[in-house]
Amino acid sequence: MEWGNYSMYADFLLLGLFSDNDFPWLLFALILFVFVISIASNTIMIILIHLDSRLHTPMYYLLSQLSLMDILYISTIVPKMLVDQILGQRAISFAGCTAQHFLYLTLAGAEFFLLGLMSYDRYVAICNPLRYPVLMSRKVCMLIVLAAWLGGSIDGFLLTPVTMQFPFCASREINHFFCEVPALLKLSCTDTSTYETAMYVCCIMMLLIPFSVISASYTRILITVYRMSEAEGRRKAVATCSSHMVVVSLFYGAAMYTYVLPHSYHTPEKDKAVSAFYTILTPLLNPLIYSLRNKDVTGALQKALGKCLSSGSVSMF
Repeated sequence: MEWGNYSMYADFLLLGLFSDNDFPWLLFALILFVFVISIASNTIMIILIHLDSRLHTPMYYLLSQLSLMDILYISTIVPKMLVDQILGQRAISFAGCTAQHFLYLTLAGAEFFLLGLMSYDRYVAICNPLRYPVLMSRKVCMLIVLAAWLGGSIDGFLLTPVTMQFPFCASREINHFFCEVPALLKLSCTDTSTYETAMYVCCIMMLLIPFSVISASYTRILITVYRMSEAEGRRKAVATCSSHMVVVSLFYGAAMYTYVLPHSYHTPEKDKAVSAFYTILTPLLNPLIYSLRNKDVTGALQKALGKCLSSGSVSMF
């Protein structure tokens, strides 16, 4: 399809996260470090949960799914950005942009839903501990994971074809570091206001409903914890809930800024900085906040390291 002098299926140019930075290689090194630590920490979480029988519980199964989503999520965006910086190229094909757009929407949507549903697990564990084996049975756990992946997939399958069917006959330069919806729509030479309104309603539902569930669950948890007689238990529960809410607020807040706030609040620099929060930093924070600070996980890690060291010592002799 041709529109004016531009082909609908021509390559795009990603201006990237480094274009306006005074120290691009310092930022490159920082993002590479965050990427490696994110992949390593989430992979360790999945391996530990799989190997240690003490972690074969609904909570850790959900956390393993969160780690899997984070690995796929950050790998969809960051490697392309880093390779482009090394090679000095910015082009991304129409097919590549479509694939990145679809994977980003699917994985981000799945994580939105999973974080919301995970709060239900914490609510049941603290507020209804005696009914936990029934309310969080293996079947319920599998349904939660299926619902999260299905919700994310529907988001990707619905929005990607519509976004990519618009004629992009303006500049092919995307002032962003990946093919995000608002940045792509700016390149369209047709009226996208109806689609933007529909997407706004969709995002309100996808963001506010899970966030409301999380807020309600943690409010009930904090009320239950406040009634505990043991001061140490209250302190630990409050610290855990508050750290979880910080990560959730960053993830949902950044997404709300991108997809819910009016255009007057946006600039390309702000959009890229905010997007970096939930595409680069969140996959790093999730395993640190949700898992690696947990005594069960640290115990499993120490046990696994002990086995590796002992087997290494034996093989040397």
